[in-house]
This record gives sequence, C-alpha cells and structure tokens, in this order.
Amino acid sequence: MKIAVIYWSGTGNTQSMAEYIAGGIKEAGAEAEVFEVSEAPTSFEGYDKVAFGCPAMGAEVLEEDSFEPYFASVEGGLSGKPVALFGSYGWGDGEWMRSWQDRTTAAGAALFEEGLIACGEADESECADFGRRFAS
Repeated sequence: MKIAVIYWSGTGNTQSMAEYIAGGIKEAGAEAEVFEVSEAPTSFEGYDKVAFGCPAMGAEVLEEDSFEPYFASVEGGLSGKPVALFGSYGWGDGEWMRSWQDRTTAAGAALFEEGLIACGEADESECADFGRRFAS
C-alpha cells in the first residue's frame, strides 16, 4: 500500500498534521510519501490512496494561491480513489472542511471518514490514529 500525503501549511500546524498522519500510515505497515503542495504529483497512478491537507483561510476557504489551484487541477482524477482530508483552523466552525468534503465526493473520490480538523496545534496521537485507520 502506497499513500501520498499532500499539504500546504502557513504556520506549520497542517505540516505537523501531515507528518503525524504519515507516521501513523507507516505504523500500519503502509508506505507514505509526504509532499508540500508545490512539489506534489499531479497524477496518482502509483498511489493506492491520497491524503490532502490544507488549513482554513480567509472566510473558511482553501488556501487560494497554491493549494486551491493545485487541488482544482487534480480533482478530476480522483474518481474512485480513496481520499482523506485534514487541516487546521483558528476560527469559524469547520465550514471549509464540509465544503471540501462535498467537493471531493462530487469529484467521485471515495471519501475516508470526515475530514480531520485541528483548532490550532494538532494532537499527534489523534493524527497518527487517523493515518493508521486510513492505511487499513
């Protein structure tokens, strides 16, 4: 099992989540490759699953300069692919994650659970558990 973990992070919280999730994936016996969005693949043929991470920005939207254009360019290729979503926020109620889940499902992806969100700093144990479950 090979899983891509792709993220954008402004303060480091979502990056920490990506690293903790990848650690959980590896603990479950799967391979995890972590990519900052600027270095992420645009095709997922070599991956069994993909996890995307982005914090809430502005009025609870995906980061607009790097992550949003990237995600828009790859969402058409997610049909049938197991996908997990994660990210951090500092305000609001998680609207960006609910909208992102709807968008991912509409693209035909097999959405894994609900997106994992952290208010501020991520809990390492919670993220690792999420990664282990996603790898199973």
